[in-house]
Amino acid sequence: MARSVPLRKTPSFAPPADFAPIAAINTTPLVDVMLVLIIMFIMIIPATNHKVPVDLPPDGPVRPAPVHRLDIRADGSLAWNGSPLAPAALPARLAALAADPAQPNLHLDADGEARYERVDQILAQIRTAGVTRLGFVDNRRFARAF
Repeated sequence: MARSVPLRKTPSFAPPADFAPIAAINTTPLVDVMLVLIIMFIMIIPATNHKVPVDLPPDGPVRPAPVHRLDIRADGSLAWNGSPLAPAALPARLAALAADPAQPNLHLDADGEARYERVDQILAQIRTAGVTRLGFVDNRRFARAF
């Protein structure tokens, strides 16, 4: 009769006796990611425009720009520098203001009781005329309303 040999139970994976964890970090994936990022930045940077347009004053003495004031009263009537202005005359005044080489400032003072629709119409006319230097007068009085 054949003798049966008892089998030893051995683990399916037996680490070698000199097994030790690797203390170094695998940097290959890090290098791959960094190369991809560098290539992306190299491709993107020339497409962006680094120039910022700035209107600098010319050299020499600085003269303050003339200021014109446009008032919108509560009833919707207009005043230019304190004198009444017909609504039909406003586009011509604004065109002259925009064409002035001295680049005057336009200060807009709307009464708190003026209709928003009327103020919006005036702002649209100012924009259409090409006025680029516009300021709003004394808006602090409306801050308390909210």
